[in-house]
Order: sequence, then structure tokens, then C-alpha cells
Amino acid sequence: MNTRSIRFRLVAWYAGVFVLVCVAFGAYTYLSLRHYLRSELQDGLRRRAHQIGTSLLLGIEKTGEAFVVEQIRSFYGPELNNRFIRLSRPDGSVLYVSGTPGDMSFEPARIPPVHVRPGEARVADVPGEHLLLLSLPFAVRGRAFLVEVGASTLEGESLLRGFLLTLGLGLPVILLLAVGGGALLIQQALAPVHRVTEAAREITSRNLSQRLPVPGTADEVEHLSLAMNEMIGRLDEALQHARRFTADASHELRTPLTVMRGELESVVQDGALAARTQARIGSVLEETERLARIVEDLLAISRLEAGEALLERTRLDLASLVSGTADQMSLLAEDKGIEVRCLGERVEIEGDAARLKQVVVNLLDNALKYTPRGGRIWLETRRAGGRALLEVTDTGPGIPEAALPRVFERFFRADGMRSGSAEGGSGLGLAIVRLIATAHGGAVAAANEPAGGCRVAVSLPMAPAARNDAPPGGGAQ
Repeated sequence: MNTRSIRFRLVAWYAGVFVLVCVAFGAYTYLSLRHYLRSELQDGLRRRAHQIGTSLLLGIEKTGEAFVVEQIRSFYGPELNNRFIRLSRPDGSVLYVSGTPGDMSFEPARIPPVHVRPGEARVADVPGEHLLLLSLPFAVRGRAFLVEVGASTLEGESLLRGFLLTLGLGLPVILLLAVGGGALLIQQALAPVHRVTEAAREITSRNLSQRLPVPGTADEVEHLSLAMNEMIGRLDEALQHARRFTADASHELRTPLTVMRGELESVVQDGALAARTQARIGSVLEETERLARIVEDLLAISRLEAGEALLERTRLDLASLVSGTADQMSLLAEDKGIEVRCLGERVEIEGDAARLKQVVVNLLDNALKYTPRGGRIWLETRRAGGRALLEVTDTGPGIPEAALPRVFERFFRADGMRSGSAEGGSGLGLAIVRLIATAHGGAVAAANEPAGGCRVAVSLPMAPAARNDAPPGGGAQ
């Protein structure tokens, strides 16, 4: 999971805020419920104390203390209702005290007497007992009686504990729902972005006419898609201009270069020229020929990028093509004392024979340039994963690791042993190889061998009928 992605951060923020709100709401509800229960209990105690004072104590001189005690037991039943009632005379002696309640929540004998000022009521929790006690002085004809009424807090505490348990068990469920719901909402919200991303990955320099999907949501994603489509359009136009310029310039340079080469060849053959002059003209002729090859390569690249270079697709054996091309270039290898070997099996493909031959020529020429005298070059064809594979391996100095990802870029020359060769080319050969392979639905890659040297692999689709054929026993020489 990518913790830096927008999706993860949005889900985390959404779930965090949601849970924080739930916790805050739960805490507020808990405190409000506790305050409500305590207030209701206090109000009930206050009403009961006033009722005892007004209905019983005011007539105590007429009815007598025994009547008051009997009435409290009959009408209030403190033991059955888990209540505490204590009446104290003006001299501090106890007139009546209730017994142990049914829920055993407190012990009346352990409840200390409360001293309050006349006319002042007091509400307090009894330490060590689950009891809320209200003390109310009550004056009867100048005599100050004390009415103490209490109620068990176990019921309220049980209710609060149940609420906390519910909140504790429900919070993980709420968190899971928040994360799941948030992930679903974010996924739906980012679905247009995902579609735009996938479409953008499919756009290359060969299909810049393709455009990104534009969701009709009138939001930031639509604005982004429109802006990117405008940018792709400008890139397409600029690339088309660059391709046309390269193609036109290459085409226009071919004629003057051909004329220059012809004139220089006729001049250098003039026996009247001094040897030094002939050498200089010969050097200029070599550079002219090199420039002509660069122009031809640029023109080939322009045609390949425009999709105009594949003239004819035929069924052919890649091993035979490689072997025949290597035979034609054998003289170059012999001049440098390099051994060239063709290995592998018969693999049939479909493609433009001339362009595929150009792939072999460029790869072999590149290997010959950088392989020292006495070295070896292997050209191997085989099947790999349902595709035809051509590998060209040499015993040269290899390619700097930092340059490997860029060796197929046009005009790229790696700094290092391979680029230091005096026979180094223009840097267009491997670029042409990549374009031809791509035009045939293939791919190309380069890597260094552990024991030294470089290996370039070209992967091409096999001919449809050849995919399931068993490879024959014969191979290229």
C-alpha cells in the first residue's frame, strides 16, 4: 500500500475525522447523560425531602413521632426502593433511619451525620458508598429538624457503563465502516483520474492523435483532461513539424551530397594532384560519405516514425536471414580478426525482409566496431515465450551502466570505452533498430554480460502458424 498516494491520504483523513467526530459525540453524549441522570436523581431527592417535611414533620406535634415513622415506612418503603431516609431531631438524635436496601448498594449504619446550616440544602456523594445524599433542614415551630434522603447510584452507573461498552464495541465497527465507505467513495471519485492515467500511458510518439477521455463532470478532472488534450495536440503538432523538417532536410541534402561525392571522387583520381592534396581530398570524401550515411539514417528514421517504411511483409526464417547477413559482412570481421558465429534454431516471422536485414546489419556493425581484435561475436536465434528472439553478444568493453537505458536514443553516444572507439558511428544505428522492431510489434533491450561484453536482444512476434509448431532440428550455421 502506497501511504503517499492521494487515495490513502484521503481515506485516512476521512476515517480519522469521522472517528474523531464519533469519539467527540460519544464523549459529549456520555457527559450529558451522566449530568442528566444526576440532575434527575437530585430533583427526585429534593421533592421527596420537601414532601416528608411538609406532609409529616409539620404535624409531628399533633400526630407524634411514631406516626411519622410509620408513614415513612408505609408510603416510601426505602428498603424496597433502594432509598435512604434519616430524620434527626433538633438536638441531633436520630428520629428514624431506614434499613439496608435490597440491592445492598450502601450500608445505612456507615453513613455519617451531615451538618448543614439552617435554610441550606446540601447534595453530596457519600465516600465509599454508592449513594447520593441530600440533606435539608426543616423548621417546625422554631425547632430545626434535619431530613436526609439518599438514593443508590448503581442503576445510573450501570447505565453509563453499558453506554461506554456500547461505544467501545461500536467504535471499531464505525472505524471499519468509515474506512470501507471512504475507500469506496474515494475510488469512485478517482475513477475518472484512473481512466485518464491509463489513457495517458497508452499515448506515445506514434499515436499522438489519440486523446484522453473527458468526463462530463464540469470539475477539476474535466479541466485537467481538457488541458492535457490541448497539450498533447501542441506536442503532436510540434512533433509533426520536426519530422517533416527532418524528412525534408534529409531528402534535400541527398542530392548535393551525391554531387559533392561524385566531384570529389573525380578530383581525387586526378593523377596531377600532389599526394598531400589527394590525402586531404580523400579525408573530405570520407566525411562526405559519413554525412551521406547520417542523412540516409535520418530519412529512414523519419519514414519509420511516420509508418511509411514497411513496404512489404513476407514470411521468412529469421535464422536464415541472420546467417545470410553475417556471411555478407564476414569480410569486415576477417579484417579485424574477429570470429562471428551464428547459432540457434529456425524461427519463422512475418515482416519486411529489407528492414529486418537492416536490424541485423546495424547490430552486427555496432558489435564489430567495439569488439577488439581477436574477439568473438555470437548471433543466436531462438524461441522464447512464444516470440522470436535474436541476441547479438560481443566480447567488447560493454556499455556503462548509466548509459544502458539510453543507448537506443538517436545521436546518443555513451561516455566510456565503447564511445571512445575511433570507428564510432553517428549514434543512429541502434535508434533505427528500435524503430524497426517497434514497427514489427517487437522490442529491443541491451545488457552487459557478467564476464564482459554486451548483449543486445531483439524480440519479435512469430508467424501465426509457427507459434505451436515444434522447432525443427536444423539451425543456422
